[in-house]
Amino acid sequence: MTTRRDKSTRGSSAPEPAGTRLDVWLWAVRFFKTRALAKQAIEGGKVEVNEAAGKPSRSVHVGDRLNVSRGEDRYEIEVTGVASRRGSAAVAQRCYRETDASRAAREAAAEQRRLAAAGYSKPATKPDKRARRLIRALGDLDAL
Repeated sequence: MTTRRDKSTRGSSAPEPAGTRLDVWLWAVRFFKTRALAKQAIEGGKVEVNEAAGKPSRSVHVGDRLNVSRGEDRYEIEVTGVASRRGSAAVAQRCYRETDASRAAREAAAEQRRLAAAGYSKPATKPDKRARRLIRALGDLDAL
């Protein structure tokens, strides 16, 4: 016959796993603002773990390589620490290391977006009736 004390101490001697759920880790290291957004990105195929599709419940361990697509940015990172609680940005940055190639590609893409947007200036007001007619006429020319 086992006592209540024996049952409670039986499971505590097992070592705790050195991993955290993928969605919790992405939220804790500040890749996503909420855990729900992290889960949505994982289920949408925007997160890969060791070059395989990720699942929100998959455990993340030190040494895992992640590919995370967030908006137009793509990060290739290596997990250097496991976090299950959201902390400061400085603590979060110590939990992963971005590859040099990933950082260079992200900066080059940001520069391309900046240069592409430099030639466009947003109009001061909405188009009036005459301008809308001209815009529609230009659209009709493209159809030819």
